[in-house]
Amino acid sequence: MINNEYLNVTEINNYIKDILDNNAYLNKVYLKGEISNFKNHTRGHLYFTLKDEFSRINAVMFQSRATSLSFIPEDGMNVLVTGRVSAYPASGSYQIYVDSMELDGLGNLYIEFEKLKEKLFKEGLFNKEHKKEIPKFPERIGVITASTGAAVKDIMSTIKRRFPLCEVILFPTLVQGAEAAPNIVKQIEVADTYNCDTLIVGRGGGSIEDLWAFNEEIVARAIYKAKTPIISAVGHEPDVTISDFVADLRAPTPTGAAEMAVPTVHDINKLLNQYHLRLDNDIKTIVNNKFILWHNLKNSFVLKNPMSLYEIKEQKLDKLIDNLNYNIQSILVDKKSAMDKKINEVKLINPERLIISCNNKLKEIVLNINNIIDKRIIKETNYLDNIIGTLKIVNPLNILSSGYSLVEKNNKVLKSSKGLKVNDILSIKFHKGEVKARVEEVK
Repeated sequence: MINNEYLNVTEINNYIKDILDNNAYLNKVYLKGEISNFKNHTRGHLYFTLKDEFSRINAVMFQSRATSLSFIPEDGMNVLVTGRVSAYPASGSYQIYVDSMELDGLGNLYIEFEKLKEKLFKEGLFNKEHKKEIPKFPERIGVITASTGAAVKDIMSTIKRRFPLCEVILFPTLVQGAEAAPNIVKQIEVADTYNCDTLIVGRGGGSIEDLWAFNEEIVARAIYKAKTPIISAVGHEPDVTISDFVADLRAPTPTGAAEMAVPTVHDINKLLNQYHLRLDNDIKTIVNNKFILWHNLKNSFVLKNPMSLYEIKEQKLDKLIDNLNYNIQSILVDKKSAMDKKINEVKLINPERLIISCNNKLKEIVLNINNIIDKRIIKETNYLDNIIGTLKIVNPLNILSSGYSLVEKNNKVLKSSKGLKVNDILSIKFHKGEVKARVEEVK
């Protein structure tokens, strides 16, 4: 016999779901927490757990809501979610159905930090080859930090105590707030012109928001561009900023930066003692080597028997003289043979035949020259006759011989009566003779 007072599991789970769905306080809740066990389903739904230090709650965000997110959720992110709490009857558990989600304040800063870190890393600003060496014995150190506070006091006192010979110049700057980053950049640029050996840039500890000026891109690029080596001293040991990655050296604290920047008197004395030992060893080595050389020279065969060196030179000189005589004789023999050969060649030739041959060649040359001269004279004569004939043709005086005359006025030949006036004096040239004429009016 079945008792109707018993409910099955589905009925009780649905009953609990109805209670939760009809609760006005649970229809819209605001939660903040850390994402864990995140899963992005292939259909676009997001499943994860929201947790704090002591508790957790399952969460689901369906694809229709997830498309509006401005970021990609990941485990470890701190988020703010809005949604409704209800039960999932199939598993008998309750969960929050998320309508919207945004990053918590610290989470946003963390994402910005990681994005800038990755960007500058890809550009090579963190590469070791760009890191400048920190001088061991600086004469002047620039400190870029707030003019008040524990950081500047710790740096100044540490440098003065460890290495009082070093000059310290303070470049006061804002280290917190909206205007801090531009102010830090300006002071880095100014300090870079002061011929400092090292710059210390930093501040004391604080929250991530307090240290955020040293995570700004403009500060990172100013540190990278500076010609002076820079030690980053921001916060305490656990604190890490973008400036730490770009700087030439990172210090865990401002005091640590001062210790890295200068040596102690003990360190200098230790180094001087090392130099002293090395110098002594080097001097001893040089003296010992010179002594060995002197000893070897003193006991050498040449110094004990100086004539042996002379004898060697004498033998070399004899060989050189022998070689010289041999070469001279060889040259003389060769030249004599060549001369005898030329003499024999001359004897074989009959000088009378040679004279006759030369005379014939000379006559032939003279004949050729005369022919060339005659031809040139004829050519030039014909050319001159042609020129004379042409000149005769164009000579105006020859035209006059045919009965023509030449009329001139003021030594200018007239081609027409245009322009003549009564009583103008004209000159008329004939083939033979010349007369003057006066212009009269024709009636």
